[in-house]
Amino acid sequence: MLRSLDIRNMLLIDRLELSFGPGLNVLTGETGAGKSILLDCLGFVLGWRGRADLVRQGAAQGEVTAVFDLPEDHPAHSVLSDAGIEIDEGELILRRVNGGDGRKTGYVNDRRVSGEVLRQLSEALVELHGQHDDRGLLNPRGHRLLLDAFAGLDLEPARRAWAERRAALRDLDEAEARLAAARSEEDFLRHAVKELDDLAPVAGEEAELDTRRRAMQAAERIRGDVARALQMLGGEGAEGAMLDANRWLEGAADRAEGRLDEPISALSRALIELGEAHRGVEDALREMQFDPAALEAAEERLFALRALARKHDVLADDLAGLADELRQRLGRIDAGESMIADLRQRADEAARRYEDAAALLSKSRKTAAGQLDKAVSAELAPLKMERAVFETIVSAAEPGPDGQDAVAFTVATNPGAPAGPLDKIASGGELSRFLLALKVSLARGNDALVLIFDEIDRGVGGATADAVGRRLKVLADTAQVLVVTHSPQVAALGNSHFRVAKTVADGMTTSGVSALDHPQRVDEIARMLSGDRITDAAVAAARSLLEG
Repeated sequence: MLRSLDIRNMLLIDRLELSFGPGLNVLTGETGAGKSILLDCLGFVLGWRGRADLVRQGAAQGEVTAVFDLPEDHPAHSVLSDAGIEIDEGELILRRVNGGDGRKTGYVNDRRVSGEVLRQLSEALVELHGQHDDRGLLNPRGHRLLLDAFAGLDLEPARRAWAERRAALRDLDEAEARLAAARSEEDFLRHAVKELDDLAPVAGEEAELDTRRRAMQAAERIRGDVARALQMLGGEGAEGAMLDANRWLEGAADRAEGRLDEPISALSRALIELGEAHRGVEDALREMQFDPAALEAAEERLFALRALARKHDVLADDLAGLADELRQRLGRIDAGESMIADLRQRADEAARRYEDAAALLSKSRKTAAGQLDKAVSAELAPLKMERAVFETIVSAAEPGPDGQDAVAFTVATNPGAPAGPLDKIASGGELSRFLLALKVSLARGNDALVLIFDEIDRGVGGATADAVGRRLKVLADTAQVLVVTHSPQVAALGNSHFRVAKTVADGMTTSGVSALDHPQRVDEIARMLSGDRITDAAVAAARSLLEG
């Protein structure tokens, strides 16, 4: 509920504080008194895009503050939560300042917010209806939502089915794209896998081959020298000569009187060392024996490993892993058709579930459309439009999360006349009554919105104006209603009555609003009945209207 509106230095308003009550709040006043200014100011604080020149002439800035009472389950809490704003005790304070330079600054409970946040809040707080309203009932984009609310439809099954359908189609598209990409390199993969399988690389093999190759190459270079050295150490070389020398010395030792004992002992030791050297060189020479074909084979495999590694831009030790990866990619190609068939079946099943859910919505909407048409027709008769025809058209539309229906409210003002959109077919007065009949029919005890009607009774009078007022009163039983009106029949039904008046002082024009008590209401309604000269008959008629 809109509890209060505080306006400072906006348009013709110097300072204005208004307190609104529940039920039907009516605003009256002479033409040009400034009733539309109040709506401009309310729209300003709610972030609506409107006229730019709002600051009162001579003022540095203008400011509007609106205070709303929010119950715990009000939809505005969702908007506040998304914006990271918490409110205390259900009081929502919107404030917006318009600087003299045109800059606009908005606040929610003293926290600065963007105009977009204010507009999102306004959609949860206020609903405006008038002859030129393109944000409410006249907006065809919202007709399906209104019909769904009237029917009390649960859209979640269709939305879940739509999400599942989209996910299934996305998975199918991605799998088909991956398979197409894989097939473009299938020939390469099969050749590469065969090449790797033929070589059968093993991790660590390159280092082992390189070591063996180096050893064989080294042995090839030094084996001749080692063999010659072994020959020089053997019986035909140093060992034979030393044995001969040792034998000659031992033969002469008996006659040398001990002088050869030490040399013979040293020579014996040398022979022992020489024997060990001979055996060591002999062992080394034996180990250096290799098959030249083995060296050639090792070199060929080492070069093949390194060439394949360069070809695939990997390390030689990674070739075995690369072979496994390429085989997996080939496996995915081979299994791709089967997987895609499964995904296609899943997508088809998801599409059928969505089509079933959408068909159920379509059926429910068409049923609800007939019920809404009957309800609106029943409301049109008291509004002196019993010959008019209201029809809710449910037609096929592009599938979406909320089904595959388009909904449009159409009217024909006379039987046999072509039907068309509300704002294209009906005249000003007729449009007002159509909107009111539709709004009353759509009402379902939803007190979340403040309903504002801007001169919706224009062009009607007498019994028709009384019928308009009584239907506004019906709406006000379940929601707060603010109505700008020129109709005394409507004004008399208000729970709260405000009069807008214009005054001129010191060459400055100012609009003011005052809450009326019962005697003042009698005078105002009498003025509305008779004009500037209030007659006794007008006063009596005003009292009669107020008494109901």
